[in-house]
Amino acid sequence: MITLSLCMIVKNEEKNLKNCLDSAKGIFDEIIITDTGSTDKTKDIAAEFTDKIYDFKWIDDFAAARNFSFSKASSEYIMWLDADDILPGETRTGLISIKSMLDKNVDVVRMPYHTGFRDGKPTFTYQRERILKNCENAVWKGFIHETITMFGNIISVSLPVEHHKNGTGDSDRNINLYEKHIAMGEELSPRDMFYYGRELFYHNRNHDAVEVLTKFINSKKGWVENNIDACRIRSECFERMGEQGNAFMSLFETLIYDTPRAETSCEIGRQFMKINAYKQAIYWYSCALSEEPDYDSGAFILPDCYGYLPAIQICVCYSKLGDEKTAYKYNEIAAEFKVTDSIIYNRNWFKSIGVGEDT
Repeated sequence: MITLSLCMIVKNEEKNLKNCLDSAKGIFDEIIITDTGSTDKTKDIAAEFTDKIYDFKWIDDFAAARNFSFSKASSEYIMWLDADDILPGETRTGLISIKSMLDKNVDVVRMPYHTGFRDGKPTFTYQRERILKNCENAVWKGFIHETITMFGNIISVSLPVEHHKNGTGDSDRNINLYEKHIAMGEELSPRDMFYYGRELFYHNRNHDAVEVLTKFINSKKGWVENNIDACRIRSECFERMGEQGNAFMSLFETLIYDTPRAETSCEIGRQFMKINAYKQAIYWYSCALSEEPDYDSGAFILPDCYGYLPAIQICVCYSKLGDEKTAYKYNEIAAEFKVTDSIIYNRNWFKSIGVGEDT
């Protein structure tokens, strides 16, 4: 059986840390908490679970803090979590099994990260490097949105980590860090440029976001999935700015990089619905409905785009075109993915006009 350390960096996480560590109890050979300057009860809560609590002076660098935390690990493998992460029951059981079964030739274990939820189901998910062999290759890079370059023998397991934050946190933290580094004359890496553009989008600085994301795309140094996401985000910026033509073109630019992701097809469909071009919208939503998510790619995945969302939107489009029988059909296809208030409302509507299973 391999040994496994849990390494975390925390600051003022008294609202989240206990839930996280409760979910991690009984799994790890040691728990290492690196505190970067808490002024609340974070360290007191951590002390209920471990005596390996270290202070690290915050230097506006997440990678530096995580590398310090990793340096304190004594186990053969290291897993990392944030204070607002939770290990659900199936993951707890799976991790205990992994400790017994993991081949020591494995270097990296990737796991799904669910960061958005609706009705208890994930709405936003992607793969992260989560368990790493304790070796010189396990080094974090990037002062924000830090990551470890994949190395050696990599496997993926379907054991999710869930992100459940209590409280709003500091919504300006990330953008402030980027702009502090820019003000110091530092040149952002292509990856940082992508994430900075995304932060500008979140802060509704649409012109700035378009400029940064375009610079990122034109650098031709981005990861393909980030290129695709950058085009989609830029499209929404153009839409906010009232530039509908550019919004369309930015979405179609994603096709340069690969076949359309369902997220892109749904966005194109939505744009066509906005101008009442329902036949074109049906085409693109049908493309989304035929696509399968590649959870191993590491891309940001919106699961609803691969089933429920395109089906319910096709239902709406056919209804707008006066084809209620086909609209009903797609309402029921959407219901195969999940039954929502919209599904129930539509069923009542179809029943009121005499459309249903017997028509």
